[in-house]
Amino acid sequence: MTRYLAPAALLPAGWTDDVLLEVDDHGWIRSAAAVATERHAAVRLPGPVVPGVVNGHSHAFQRGLAGGAELRSPGGDTFWGWREALYRFLDRLGPDEMEAVAVQLYTELLEQGYTRVVEFHYLHHDPRGVRYADPMEMSHRLAAAAAAAGIGLTLLPVLYQAGDFGGARPAPGQLRFLNDCDGYLGLLDGVSALGGEARGSVQAGIAFHSLRAVPPSAMDEVMRAAPPDLPVHIHAAEQPREVRDCQAWSGLRPVEWLLHHQPVDRRWSLVHCTHMRPHEVGGLASTGATVVVCPSTEGNLGDGLFALEAFLDAEGSLAIGSDSHVSTSPVEELRWLEYGQRLATGRRAVAASDRHPSPGRRLLEAVGAGGAAAAGVEVGALAPGHQADWVVLDPSHPVLAGRRNDGWLDAWVFSGNQSPIREVWTRGRRVVAEGRHPHRDAHARAFRRVMSQLMK
Repeated sequence: MTRYLAPAALLPAGWTDDVLLEVDDHGWIRSAAAVATERHAAVRLPGPVVPGVVNGHSHAFQRGLAGGAELRSPGGDTFWGWREALYRFLDRLGPDEMEAVAVQLYTELLEQGYTRVVEFHYLHHDPRGVRYADPMEMSHRLAAAAAAAGIGLTLLPVLYQAGDFGGARPAPGQLRFLNDCDGYLGLLDGVSALGGEARGSVQAGIAFHSLRAVPPSAMDEVMRAAPPDLPVHIHAAEQPREVRDCQAWSGLRPVEWLLHHQPVDRRWSLVHCTHMRPHEVGGLASTGATVVVCPSTEGNLGDGLFALEAFLDAEGSLAIGSDSHVSTSPVEELRWLEYGQRLATGRRAVAASDRHPSPGRRLLEAVGAGGAAAAGVEVGALAPGHQADWVVLDPSHPVLAGRRNDGWLDAWVFSGNQSPIREVWTRGRRVVAEGRHPHRDAHARAFRRVMSQLMK
């Protein structure tokens, strides 16, 4: 058991001074409570401590495309044009390249305060759609990248079978993603075994790419055969065209279809949900399922705005992700989650309430609980039974100067672009010190070498 003393910490009950955190040798918090500081020998943490943030939706390889698909095409740009640029990028991406890109991404995420990433992984095969000699090749590369960076990983192999609703033939650019149900369940078993070998740093989960990419019969087959305790993720209601096509196919909108045809509950996470009607918002919130919103990507792709206020009022479970990684900062996701609502409503502090007057704190606590559900791991809180994942803020940083408690959180989220993070810890190990990852430069060199080849 190792003891850490925080001058202040955000516990589930609220801000508390002089908190002793006891962490076992496997990286789990055994106790977290206020103490008389002079009575305990402990490692003193150099600032206020808050729970680490879960990145609830990531496609790691897309970090290599970020900023590289912004030129306007002659007919104008939409999500669907961006998708074609993505497929062209994937023609050049192999296992070595993906690992280097993922290590760079995970290093950046840690420095910004993410302590676990939920990897929605559908890049299974080579550019021609041929299986690697080891079907787990790409999964192993992602696990290796997470281990090299020191970030916690929830790895979701993704089932992808069709090009559109109704089982349409996949496009050439989608061949890398495809698996039949047996092949998919083999991947899921492999990731689950990998999680056992990694002693809690890797958690397995189920992912269906979307209703347009997974026929209902395949979804049902996987749900019957897969372990009943794994988290389940799916993209849903991201684009108006997707909603229209789903209605033409089934008579229902995507979220409606899932609520009618799948056992959506607290295991489930629906990603984006930027096009829901009020009855879908309330119905989804009532199931306990988590919505993973990705505001920087949703803004970049023109997806639309999530109905944040209505979902929070319905006590819905919320998480954030950086998806395509046009941003790698949880602050930017939270800031634009709130700012989008301000622009749409003409009001400020939309995420706040009479019970939660600080929008920064309400959002961080919401995505702490929702992130844990999305990740399938007890994280997101400084409490016994949770992994020892936390962020140490620097109270002397200009962004936080003169602030305290919730003021630290509101300033972190809503004040400037300089990071006031001093340290980041995952599973009881310090992986960022003085704002820097110890292997930042080496990871960046490998990333630059790969990108110089990919962008030729």
